[in-house]
Amino acid sequence: MDAICVYCGSSPGTDPRHAEVARDFGTALARRNLRLVYGGGNVGLMGEVANATLAAGGTVTGIIPERLWEKEVGHRGLTDLFVVPTMHARKARMVELSDAFVALPGGFGTLDELFEVLTWQQIGYHQKPVGLLNVNGYYDGLIEFARHAHAQGFVRKDHLDSMIIDTDIESLLDTLIHAEPVQVEKWLNRDVPV
Repeated sequence: MDAICVYCGSSPGTDPRHAEVARDFGTALARRNLRLVYGGGNVGLMGEVANATLAAGGTVTGIIPERLWEKEVGHRGLTDLFVVPTMHARKARMVELSDAFVALPGGFGTLDELFEVLTWQQIGYHQKPVGLLNVNGYYDGLIEFARHAHAQGFVRKDHLDSMIIDTDIESLLDTLIHAEPVQVEKWLNRDVPV
């Protein structure tokens, strides 16, 4: 594994522990010689994780859409930066360049990226692991909703279980690094029950 994509907020949020965890995550990536791939911003948790990775001697690849680059929220000190035409192009490039994905706290954009990469995984566009760092219970409600969606027959058990959830950075990274590729053959067989 060479690169981990991080989805997180362009805002710092109201709890200072979120920024601390973003910095710790960036430092952990650099310590493990894992490249950070992220949305290319210099603000909020995005800026925190990128700056911490760089400060610890790591490498960072940012992918930012033109519209956000024009608003001058792009990070100008990255190892690599790609300015792409659309959000769709950004997300596709992030998937292409990454070996695993992790969501830190964030808003609608982070949730969009997380659910899209999970959906792409379940239909076989990639077999890469997807993780959720549940910082200070931030994602408790989302996890409960995912379980509810499963109970209601909308999310298959193997898809629910494919989301790697942890509260500890090092433990989450260890699990992602050693995860087996996610297989979708059973899902494609319509006879397999939910």
